Amino acid sequence: MVPVPVDPLVRRHRTALRLCFAIPGLSLATWVTRTPDVRDRLDASTADMGLVLFGMSIGSMLGILVAGALVSRFSTRPVIVAGMCLVLASVGVTALGTAVSSAPWVAFGLLLLGAGVGLSEVASNVDGAGVERELGRPVLPALHGCYSLGTVVGALLGVAGAAAGFPVPWHLALVLLLVIALFAVAVVGLRPGTGRVQAADAGPGRAAPAADTGAGVRERRLYLDARLLLIGGVVFGMTLAEGAATDWLPLLMVDGHDMPSGLGSLVYAGFAAAMAAGRFAGGPVVARVGRPVVLGGGALLTAAGIALVSFVDSPVAAGCAVLLWGLGTSLGFPLALSAAGESGPDTTGRVALTSRIGYVALLAGPPALGFLGEHQGLRAAMVPVLLLILVAAALSPATAARPRHTGDADDEHAVPTAHQDAGGRVSTAAPSPQGCRKA
Repeated sequence: MVPVPVDPLVRRHRTALRLCFAIPGLSLATWVTRTPDVRDRLDASTADMGLVLFGMSIGSMLGILVAGALVSRFSTRPVIVAGMCLVLASVGVTALGTAVSSAPWVAFGLLLLGAGVGLSEVASNVDGAGVERELGRPVLPALHGCYSLGTVVGALLGVAGAAAGFPVPWHLALVLLLVIALFAVAVVGLRPGTGRVQAADAGPGRAAPAADTGAGVRERRLYLDARLLLIGGVVFGMTLAEGAATDWLPLLMVDGHDMPSGLGSLVYAGFAAAMAAGRFAGGPVVARVGRPVVLGGGALLTAAGIALVSFVDSPVAAGCAVLLWGLGTSLGFPLALSAAGESGPDTTGRVALTSRIGYVALLAGPPALGFLGEHQGLRAAMVPVLLLILVAAALSPATAARPRHTGDADDEHAVPTAHQDAGGRVSTAAPSPQGCRKA
């Protein structure tokens, strides 16, 4: 079969999405790797840091809850732009709050970061699912790999800054200039119109508000879809494990395993590198053994890593176990999103709902661990994460691809993120014409 040429606009759009995934990762990792220094500047306890991180939880909830409706009304491009602007603003506000040693300002900066990530990432995932439809092959794992690559860059910058004793406010200010430049390159490649519910889609003679009402009814029905909720359970456990590492890993290494601040940040960089490696290299593994096996095995690998960090009193073992933790969680979110997009009609709604569950776990769950860590220690605070990741492993069979039947009413809505059999393995069958339709 002769390969279908890729539209240059699609290729440019994919490049823009890569940057839009990398920017939040870079911004978040910059904050994470400097948390020991920020904690010292604020003179904050573990519980106090949990309250500061709660600002991110509030922002993420606000962004996630409105992202799907905003995409349906305005399309993905303006939502991504708005989210990216909030992310950029958050870096500046956090730098200011750290400079004046103000916990409320730092919390407000994290609120902006959570809201920006919630908006931009939900919209970017919807865009990524659309690019998968157009290319007929998996795209989301590599896009999430760009997020992880951004965290690697941010973590390495943080390690260098911490080792050199570079002031946190100036570090954040320089990172702000970098992410502004990246966003200026990305914004020109984003295409308009993706994900928007057109008035014509509601039917002849019906207005756009009626379409919005229909979208609300469809979204409520998604909450009753048992298989989609099982996929949501997988993504919740996997992204909570990722979020726990993202928010607490440097402090966990410093306070729980008596590592120096710079070495704790370096361990987080190793986690981010393992995440990036798993996401970029995971495609062939998924093609060979199937999505449920990869997700289940990854969850068990994550559980092993968390158990070693929590229960083995050895900094060396903990540092090595973090690599298992990162590699195991690497494909959880993107593969669960692909499974959600294939699970039935209304692809945009399904991807948005699953993204919402994932980002609630990623951004809102970890601050609660801080309150547990204040009383039991951060190593003990990881035990609930360990239990939930085991639940995710048990639920992983729900991510198998749906059987496809000729004439299935859902076919035109399904996302051919990869041409897969019922086990989630990639097949060589060409995508159906319906699968190539735009959302």
